[in-house]
Amino acid sequence: MQLEDYFNFLAPDDIRLKGSRIGIETILYEYIYRARTPEEIAQIYTSLTLDQVYATILYYLQNKEAVGKYIADWLEWGHRMREEQRRNPPPVVARLMKLKAEKEAKEKANNAQISNG
Repeated sequence: MQLEDYFNFLAPDDIRLKGSRIGIETILYEYIYRARTPEEIAQIYTSLTLDQVYATILYYLQNKEAVGKYIADWLEWGHRMREEQRRNPPPVVARLMKLKAEKEAKEKANNAQISNG
């Protein structure tokens, strides 16, 4: 079996492990940024085999420049999406934020009244 046989190359920015919906970025994030061992990663993502985890790490090690860019792009995309959600929250989140602000304002007013009373 060739190393690439472990993956589905859906797009330049979407490489997944065959037989799963898990992208290589998920495994590599655990490995690179959380310093987890392949065995720990396989225990977290039980739908994957240890061979798949090792294949992902080996693919990264053999293609460090390209996969490093893939990971950097993925991290940047995640940052942009979180920032976009912060600036434009879904209606339900906006409503919850408004309710929270109203509750905090009411509590602040009550505490001020108690302090002055």
